[in-house]
Parts: sequence; structure tokens; C-alpha cells
Amino acid sequence: MLALPLTRMGFDVHTVGNGAEGIAAGWGHHPSLVMVAVHLPDMDGLDVAWHIRQRSAAPILFITTRLEPGKEIPSLASGAIAYLVKPFRPRQLTRLVNQLCPVGPLTAQRQYPGA
Repeated sequence: MLALPLTRMGFDVHTVGNGAEGIAAGWGHHPSLVMVAVHLPDMDGLDVAWHIRQRSAAPILFITTRLEPGKEIPSLASGAIAYLVKPFRPRQLTRLVNQLCPVGPLTAQRQYPGA
């Protein structure tokens, strides 16, 4: 569901099914934006973001079903810079992505030839 609006915005979207695959994708694709679900089947999304942050300066956006009190601080410490709480409208995603990636995906990809 998230891939369609991002593809329309010009992003080359890579989706994965769990945290370990997400870390590998975050390290291997030189992303201009990383979106991480807080609740994953194999590990905590906070850990995924922390591992990706070790090798990538890309903005990290957390997607969550609820924002629990006190979760903001650990999430920011793990490298995330924004939250999007489900349910949300596609235009909310588009607006937030435009704020996080003001240069756009095509410009960002040119910084990483072969990405």
C-alpha cells in the first residue's frame, strides 16, 4: 500500500518482509529514505533503525499502528526523525516524504551512482 504513492513520487521502492532483510536493504541500496514498521515479525523496528543508521544518513520514517507514550525518545535515539501513525491518508505520506526528502528521490539517487 505504501509502495504505490512512493513510486508515483519517483522513488525506486524496495520492500522487505522482516527486520533482518530491512537492515540488509538499508545497507545495500543507498536509500534516500527508509521507512520502518515499529512492530516487525523478527525484531523491534527500533533495532532495525539503529542498525541502518550505522551505515546510512537517510531519513528514517517509522510507521506504527499506535504511538505509545514514551516511545518517541527511544525512536529518535535509534535514528528515526519522523512518525506516521496508521491509519493515514496517502496525502499525509506524500507531504511527510516531501518534507524529509526535499531534493527528491531522483536527485538523491544521483549522489549514489548504481544505486
